[in-house]
Amino acid sequence: MTSIQTSRLSGKVALVTGGASGIGKAVCERFAAEGAKVVVADLDGERCTGLAKAIGPDVWGVALDVTSQESIDAAVRFSLEAAGQIDILVNAAGIYEVQSILEISRERTARVFEVNIEGVIFMTQAVARHMVERAEGGRIINFSSQAGRRGEGPAVAYCASKAAVISITQSCALELIRYGINVNAIAPGVVDTPMWDVVDAKLGSREGLQPGEVKRRVAAAVPAGRFGRPEEQAAMAAFLAGPDAAYIVAQCYNVDGGNVMG
Repeated sequence: MTSIQTSRLSGKVALVTGGASGIGKAVCERFAAEGAKVVVADLDGERCTGLAKAIGPDVWGVALDVTSQESIDAAVRFSLEAAGQIDILVNAAGIYEVQSILEISRERTARVFEVNIEGVIFMTQAVARHMVERAEGGRIINFSSQAGRRGEGPAVAYCASKAAVISITQSCALELIRYGINVNAIAPGVVDTPMWDVVDAKLGSREGLQPGEVKRRVAAAVPAGRFGRPEEQAAMAAFLAGPDAAYIVAQCYNVDGGNVMG
């Protein structure tokens, strides 16, 4: 867990999807360190509860399947019952599929879109309704990907889904800012998470490479010369959730070691 201790998010309650691992886990830890109450939401409810206990007091875990409206509604209801409000939503849940345009299937594409696109839309809807009713503003932070800006192969459906997250962010931001709800996004570059271990294995198998070789080549191509760390993404999320980002609306920030400029 991060050693940073500030009060920037004191009095705020954050609901983090995909919160049990990778970037989502780092966001939960960073927000708690900055004074927020946090709800860790992910598919495995027991894992979420265990992580919540490890992080500290005023942190809860809840099972969440972002492809199920019933599950979304239950997680939001749990958050309100446990913490009384939701000030910050972080949409970090997502899946990656290796499938080129020559092999892509409707079924696998639908699954990627269901999690990465519809999950963001309907989580945002559920939490935004509470924020609007509460009338005290709020922050919504979506995680896109550099793949959504420049594409990468073979991952057609994934790239399309992450490009959609940027568009969703902009549309929701323009609609919700009238209620004092700021919506922004973060586009990580390559980040050393369990998801990238899966990508390394799948792409390496396709290309006949040894385990770890894909990651090594990808890291060497980053101008900063390395993979990013989940904590670096969490730092940007904490900034966007805090008071210094009050005038930032509908933006997507690259946190990528120089992979994309502009």
